[in-house]
Amino acid sequence: MNAIAEPRSHAMAAPHPTHKLKLLLKREFWEHKGGFFWAPLVAGGISLLLTILGIIFGEITARRAMARGDLQIDGEVIINGLDLGALTGRLGPKEMTELGQGIDLSLFVASAWPFVVLGFVVFFYCLGALYDDRKDRSVLFWKSLPVSDRDTVVSKGISALLVAPILALAASLITMAGFMLILSVVVLLHGGNPFTLLWGPGNPLSVVGAFLIGIPVYALWALPTAGWLLLCSAWARSKPFLWAIMIPVFSGIFVSWFDVTKLFNLDSSWYWKHIVGRALLGTFPGSDLPYQEGFGEGAGDVHGTLHHLSATSALNTLSSPEIWIGAVVGLVMIYGAIRLRRWRDDN
Repeated sequence: MNAIAEPRSHAMAAPHPTHKLKLLLKREFWEHKGGFFWAPLVAGGISLLLTILGIIFGEITARRAMARGDLQIDGEVIINGLDLGALTGRLGPKEMTELGQGIDLSLFVASAWPFVVLGFVVFFYCLGALYDDRKDRSVLFWKSLPVSDRDTVVSKGISALLVAPILALAASLITMAGFMLILSVVVLLHGGNPFTLLWGPGNPLSVVGAFLIGIPVYALWALPTAGWLLLCSAWARSKPFLWAIMIPVFSGIFVSWFDVTKLFNLDSSWYWKHIVGRALLGTFPGSDLPYQEGFGEGAGDVHGTLHHLSATSALNTLSSPEIWIGAVVGLVMIYGAIRLRRWRDDN
């Protein structure tokens, strides 16, 4: 007897939310790979190139000084070349500590280039994240897909606040490793031991730890700026850059002109620092430093500068109320950008 199989309907399972988010994040990465991936790498490469050029210039200058007998260390004239191996034996514990602090500060400076570029990349990415889709009418295509406005805006926020900083961190670590290798070669060429003069006194792991802890600090601190830029990107019909800049700046001029902050026993500089500054400058890593207590003290001291750049300083920022208040405000503005995107298509 032939069994007749009844047709069964195979309902397509709805994609898991995390799967949709992963696809949206991939879309943002591939559409902005130049800014997210290549720009920090190029900035790190330029930093290393300038380091090499600076070393070459220093070598030429030092050799000319040696030929004239002008180069002296501890009263001894250097003629036949600088012997770092002999110089190491003259360094005491205090000098080695100061040498280590100088190396750590050099690591921060050399590896900061990708983060500087990150500030500009995230700023202009958020500014055009929702406006560009409306400008080229691709928003109509994306809205035809089973992807909510919430998922779209959230993916753009995560790309700006987490994906881009993590990629910049990777570029920064590569730059740091390249910087240490270049210095190690120079030390070897001058008869020194890189482990004694560089890797031993310096503490690259503390610099790496500060950068790692700085990622969540950056994400939270940049939330109000990212929220404001996404809100302007979703709202402005044209020239979102001008609207994003003009509204905070002109509001600051208005507040300063009419002394509005005096009604709350505050100076107008408070408004510029906590409202205008947080709205426009949060995408730049390190913009939280001026808000830390004691910032500026010991600015000319290497130890004081390293303290402000350390992981401890980043943890102090996490414990401050400014970062959490700003994060809440940023989330509110991102919610406003989601609501605006639901009906603003410029038809």
